[in-house]
Amino acid sequence: MSPGRPSAAKRALLAGAAIAAVLGGALEANAQARTDGGSRANAAAVNRDGLQPDELYLEADEIIRDDKSLVTTAKGSVEIRYNGRTLRADNLIYEEGETDGQGVIRARGNVQIINTDGSVEFADEFVLDDDMRTGVALGFSARLQENIKIAAASAVRRNETVQELNRAIYTPCEICAADGTPKTPSWSISADRVVQDKARRLVYYRNARVRVFGAPLLYLPVFWHADPQSPRASGFLTPNISASDRRGLSYEQPYYWVLGPSADLTISPQINSSVNPLLNGRLRKRFYTGEVDLRFGYTHEQDFDGRGDRFGPSTNRSYILGRGSFQPNEKWRWGFTAERTSDDLIFDKYQVGDVFESRGPYVADDRRLISQVYAIRQDRRSYASVAAMSIQGLRRDGDETTSIGDDNDRTFPVIGPLVESHFEPASSVLGGRVRFHGSAVVLTREQSPQPEFLAQRLPGVDSRRITGEVDWRRTFTARSGVRIDPFVNLRADAYAVSDLITATGADAGSRNLARPLAVAGATVSYPVFRRLKESTVVLEPIVQAAISPDAKQVVIGRDSAGEPIYLNEDSVAFEFDETTLFRTNKFPGFDLYEDGARVNVAGRASVLWDDGRRASLLVGRSFRAEENNVFRARSGLRQKASDWVVAADAQPLRGVSLFTRARLDSETLGIHRLEAGANVARRWGSGFVRYLTDDFDINARPRENLDVGGELYLGRNWGVSTYGNRDLSQDAWVIRDMGVFYRDDCLRVDVIYRQEDTVIGRLGPRQSVSVRLTLATLGGPIYGR
Repeated sequence: MSPGRPSAAKRALLAGAAIAAVLGGALEANAQARTDGGSRANAAAVNRDGLQPDELYLEADEIIRDDKSLVTTAKGSVEIRYNGRTLRADNLIYEEGETDGQGVIRARGNVQIINTDGSVEFADEFVLDDDMRTGVALGFSARLQENIKIAAASAVRRNETVQELNRAIYTPCEICAADGTPKTPSWSISADRVVQDKARRLVYYRNARVRVFGAPLLYLPVFWHADPQSPRASGFLTPNISASDRRGLSYEQPYYWVLGPSADLTISPQINSSVNPLLNGRLRKRFYTGEVDLRFGYTHEQDFDGRGDRFGPSTNRSYILGRGSFQPNEKWRWGFTAERTSDDLIFDKYQVGDVFESRGPYVADDRRLISQVYAIRQDRRSYASVAAMSIQGLRRDGDETTSIGDDNDRTFPVIGPLVESHFEPASSVLGGRVRFHGSAVVLTREQSPQPEFLAQRLPGVDSRRITGEVDWRRTFTARSGVRIDPFVNLRADAYAVSDLITATGADAGSRNLARPLAVAGATVSYPVFRRLKESTVVLEPIVQAAISPDAKQVVIGRDSAGEPIYLNEDSVAFEFDETTLFRTNKFPGFDLYEDGARVNVAGRASVLWDDGRRASLLVGRSFRAEENNVFRARSGLRQKASDWVVAADAQPLRGVSLFTRARLDSETLGIHRLEAGANVARRWGSGFVRYLTDDFDINARPRENLDVGGELYLGRNWGVSTYGNRDLSQDAWVIRDMGVFYRDDCLRVDVIYRQEDTVIGRLGPRQSVSVRLTLATLGGPIYGR
């Protein structure tokens, strides 16, 4: 062991790090597995050789210093350690120049550089100037994190900003078989030349080829993208290429434009062979307290059907999908969403993705857009919010001869303001917890949604409500295990309703209403368990008794039979099941209220096996002193004895789960609603099945649906996939997929046949065959059709 010359040895070691920098962004963003913070943390963790920061350790079989020629040579098993990195080579030569910057460092023979994160670079020879401004590595290769391998005939650092690889290849796949013999990687990218220009923040490629199983798949003579080592840089992003019956061949080329340190814009024109282009865009801006994310699109085109046939006038068509979220301090946050389109089918025509996702605290139904503005304050014991919103409906029933089944935006209310508040004092009241609730809302509807009045365009009902509520609960647990939870809830509502109409469409004026509401009762449960040989059985009977004085419902008119029509803006989507059985007011909203004396009963049984298997069953129903016609007939709650509620779930095997929930007729036990499903995830494959039948759905129509999908692995690499959605009530498939796939550790190829029988407006059924290629470390899939 010999001390050597620290500057030369240090430069030799860092020379490898400098050449490795050529690699970091020259081929692909995902090839860089390290971040600055991670490198610093790893350096501190790996450097366990006893050296202090900036201290150097040099070891070699022989070190020779020629003062006359100013050459230092280290021979035989050379190893240098510096700041957590290690350089190994057969020989290292440092030729000093007469002036600074003229020296040359050479590391030859089995050169290895082991970095702090465990990645390793190899070369036959490294040559750099002693300032490490320029240099060359011959026979270069590297193994990075995520099993990424890179090799090049040479790596060149021309100056501090320009670096290149010549005759380079990149792959994250295995290149050796289990027996150690060479193996063709599943996929790779090779290029004659790759240049990283840090000044321009770009990476250029010359004659790049993407190969799959050794066969060339894609050739690009010249292309470039933003330098992944740069924090942010403008440039072209990965294009999207597809084909469809509606638009023909489509090519979408995104361009990313950096507007400043905290803002960027992505412009993504979609060029179509059969219809006019669509310009897509996305603007993002970060602020000190929040951010804004705005998507938009525009085209000037005629309408067209599922076959791409144009009709009607050419007009402007556009959309906007935006959100903003801000948090000025830890208690307050506010924001908005802006979702609108001038063409209800624009997202389906141009296959715009990620449309119906949550962008704010209030979410609309499927195929409906919601625009909202809100402010929220929340701490440990209180919550308050104020909001306003409007909804645009995009649903089409597929019958172009009439628009009765289509969404009519005039029938949706404008909601605002909507105020909600909750407060729970820290101190108990009569030994229990108490909560205060407040709510207020104003709904304005331009047109009545009743089908018989759509043609007349009669005004819709406008309503205003304010509510105050106090809720008290306490828990007693006896030594025997019996649990008693008494509760009291007091509420007061005030309503103002206008634009009322009669059954014949005549103006019925307006109405003001104030009502007190109350419910009191207790829930009693007695869980008992018994330990068996390899399992535990738990039985729990539950009884809840509640009583409320007669509630004054808000009547807004009479139907043709003279029956009252109740105001119901917030309890339309309501199902009686195990989740609502023990609600003291089974209506989820405020407009309708459950009154009278009633008793809710259920029995729950569970079996828990020691090996993780489990099963549970709940059976229950509700009894009331008098019939309650406020509930719809389809709800199963009108009669004195309600329908039966059954819910069960089980995990009989590892990776297998089953569930079902049903509502059975109170007298005949016939099925009114049934939902069942199973999930399987095993070594040989995975899958799911869902079945739903309902006498009357939310639109008062019978519904029966089957949803099934899964994958079956045929050996180590091959498999088949399937998915289907069938409308059993119409005896027709909605979607059918059949596919074959190949997969390994770094690649997946899917060939999928799809039949879509859904009719959305004039966009009819279609068939397609798609090939989807997903490459490890390269992000999302590449599609071809």
